[in-house]
Amino acid sequence: MSEVKIIPARPEDYRAIAEIYNEAIHKGNASMEEAIKSEADIAGWVSKFHARERLYAQVKGDDVVGWGIIKRYSDREGYRFACETAVYLRQSETRKGYGSAMKKHLITEARSMDYHHLVAKIFAINESSIQYNLQLGYTIVGTQKEIGFKNGQWMDIVIMQLVL
Repeated sequence: MSEVKIIPARPEDYRAIAEIYNEAIHKGNASMEEAIKSEADIAGWVSKFHARERLYAQVKGDDVVGWGIIKRYSDREGYRFACETAVYLRQSETRKGYGSAMKKHLITEARSMDYHHLVAKIFAINESSIQYNLQLGYTIVGTQKEIGFKNGQWMDIVIMQLVL
């Protein structure tokens, strides 16, 4: 079995990142997005990144099996020490520890960029994601009831935080 590495995402990784994100969009329990994404969409995200935003690819051999992102919480100056983190894996690669490894990487990188407060927004029905974030030190701040509408139903989002 090939070693899994986390690297800064490269343009040649964008297609696989889009594919992984599209799996989550179709599954309907991890993203409020509804339109599928392309390689060009991912490149567009990266081209608009602030200096303290990052996209990482998780690679096994030549395959991208997951990705993670650090995004500013807000562009308002007072929130400059807060960011949002998110991790997505290929459905075939879940429950192997890759998500936890990526989230730990994001926490380390966020700390090195002087972030103080990390936020994760998770579908309330996505219990496994909530649990692994709790295991990594995040706490539940609250639940936003019926904040999103996806797949014909109202969705609740659990807001989690990690104060570094």
